[in-house]
Amino acid sequence: MLFCISFSVRASEPSSDASTSSDSHSRLFEEIAEEVAELERRSNVLKKVVRFVKPSVVHIQARKTSLVGTTVSTRRSVEEAGSGVIVQLEGQHYVLTNRHVISQSELNQIQIQLSDGRITFPVRVWTDRHSDVAVMGIASRDLVPARLADSDGVEIGDFVLAVGSPFGLSHSVTYGIISAKGRRDLRLGNGDVKYQDFLQTDAAINPGNSGGPLLNLRGEVIGINTAIASSSGGSEGIGFTIPINMFIHIANQLVQSGNVRRAYLGVRLDRRFGPLQANELGLPVARGARVTEVTPNSPAAEALLRIGDVIVQIDDKPIDSDDHLVNLISLLSIDRRIEVTFYRDGKRQSVWARVGARESFERD
Repeated sequence: MLFCISFSVRASEPSSDASTSSDSHSRLFEEIAEEVAELERRSNVLKKVVRFVKPSVVHIQARKTSLVGTTVSTRRSVEEAGSGVIVQLEGQHYVLTNRHVISQSELNQIQIQLSDGRITFPVRVWTDRHSDVAVMGIASRDLVPARLADSDGVEIGDFVLAVGSPFGLSHSVTYGIISAKGRRDLRLGNGDVKYQDFLQTDAAINPGNSGGPLLNLRGEVIGINTAIASSSGGSEGIGFTIPINMFIHIANQLVQSGNVRRAYLGVRLDRRFGPLQANELGLPVARGARVTEVTPNSPAAEALLRIGDVIVQIDDKPIDSDDHLVNLISLLSIDRRIEVTFYRDGKRQSVWARVGARESFERD
């Protein structure tokens, strides 16, 4: 009450104190404006990145026919909305997306909307169910391929942008950071996605973002957004992205040969092995992959690896877990010679092995 009265008096009878307060307030506004101007200059970078990448991002609408029951009369059509990004591989344009976005759809059921509103359809599709990778060939002209980063250089804490079509709202942009790397034990779909090495981000990713790019602040693609961890079905700040290096490695094989050949060492591994088990064995490192079986006549057998060996390094790359080892080996070139470092009876040892082709030793 007293404050209100005092304020009323000062308003009707300006004083030197009021003038001083007004000047101070004006100076404060000028200081804020100056500091905000710096932030605005920095935010202009984000605006430019969005404009830069927009022509390369597409909206995908895929119609799928599912069978309900056991008769033809119970078939029903469902729509799947997703995203994709245009890239150039060996001089040709393709759209990268996730397999789950377009699976069970015919070519004429997959509608690709470009950033300028044009509608096109793929002329050919390649997919790999074990990585959720899909590549679509398109014949449209005047396409702008995205620039690709080296995703091996991505670090936790890097700022990122996610672009896609959440809930069908095309070219939506969200902002965040890389929260973690090397997420490899996710249960996706019916469990077909065996090869995982996801980046984790807190940039908002929702249904419809699948297949869209995750970008660094230069506008380069560092990954393809694939999945979320959510109890509500919407973004809760935990999204997963296939690193672009892994995606392109698989995409190139699909386009060149129609299938993916994965390298194979020839060991089965203990999924329960972790820091506790490593400590029990007295190992100086709390990571690695413990061998439980060696396939006869495999590269591992020829290198004389044994049951109980704990593999901790391939060439110069430390091994975190069994999933990490499987994924790392799968991305190597067939017949590549590698150095395998492991612990046996508490002693660190190394052997050389030449990886083979997985299909030569086992069936999917």
